[in-house]
Amino acid sequence: MNLGTVGTGWITASFIEAAKLSGELNLTAVYSRTEDKAKELAHTYNAAHYFTDLDEMAKSSEIQAVYIASPNSVHFEQALTFLKNKKHVICEKPIFSNPAELEKAYQTAEENGVYLFEAIRNIHTPNFRILKEKLHMAGNLRSTMLPYIQYSSRYDLFLRGENPNIFSSTFSGGALVDLGVYPLYLAVGLFGEPKKVSYHPVILSSGIDGSGTLVLEYQDFICTILCSKISHSVMPCEIHGERGTFVLGDAAPISEIKFIDSHTKESEILSVTQEDKDMVYECINIAKIIETNDDNQYENLKNMSKIVLRITEEARKQNNIVFGVER
Repeated sequence: MNLGTVGTGWITASFIEAAKLSGELNLTAVYSRTEDKAKELAHTYNAAHYFTDLDEMAKSSEIQAVYIASPNSVHFEQALTFLKNKKHVICEKPIFSNPAELEKAYQTAEENGVYLFEAIRNIHTPNFRILKEKLHMAGNLRSTMLPYIQYSSRYDLFLRGENPNIFSSTFSGGALVDLGVYPLYLAVGLFGEPKKVSYHPVILSSGIDGSGTLVLEYQDFICTILCSKISHSVMPCEIHGERGTFVLGDAAPISEIKFIDSHTKESEILSVTQEDKDMVYECINIAKIIETNDDNQYENLKNMSKIVLRITEEARKQNNIVFGVER
């Protein structure tokens, strides 16, 4: 399947490399607003075509699918442009700014006979499947702690008075939608939709959350998600049950899964070694869904994206975090 990309950052390069490794997606075209950047990216990865006009790229017969990794606030309009031109869209997380955009985009995809995916790497990995299959080993779940706390170098720019996209309400930024979505997807993928959500953020002068604690209430346990782009932590993720505890090296990638028995205190490693370029798994799964018209798996992914976006919107509303596209 011929692939086009939108965006020239490191995440785009990572996806291109993973796509090549998958053997399922062939990079054919790249887009940048700047011709020099578009040319450079096309040259680096041997793409036959480059574009500086998004509408022209969307009309091209040279691509069947596009990966979008532009600033969060423009995901929606760019996705619609490609969907209306019957291109499958893989949009980097967070897929859109709110559920209304998501519903409109899914409707547009259906009307044009194409698929729309949120690029979220951790739920496609072998270790996520292992964790889900082995979750019963812990018995009745009682608590979960899922941190993703990673200091961003762009916070230094913010402190110097600049306005990086990820710390800007204009560009739909913030710690929860940028980093918190990884553990949030992990929680939704394992436990489903919570009964209640509450978010307790540190609000920066730009009006968005630099860090925060998201509490998800389930039937018999609480899941606590910690996210931050203004501090750093090496805490592992833990899932606590009456019979044992799962310890994860990280929410993304899920590099290691250790199970510790509550009674014997013996531990067992359940994880397998994964590709360093772990985006390869989402490339393979997405390509397979498209090629086989696997609507059951597609609906499952759609449902997770809807739940995650409903949760992040509720969390923002509780704290009057308003994105520019919503004003």
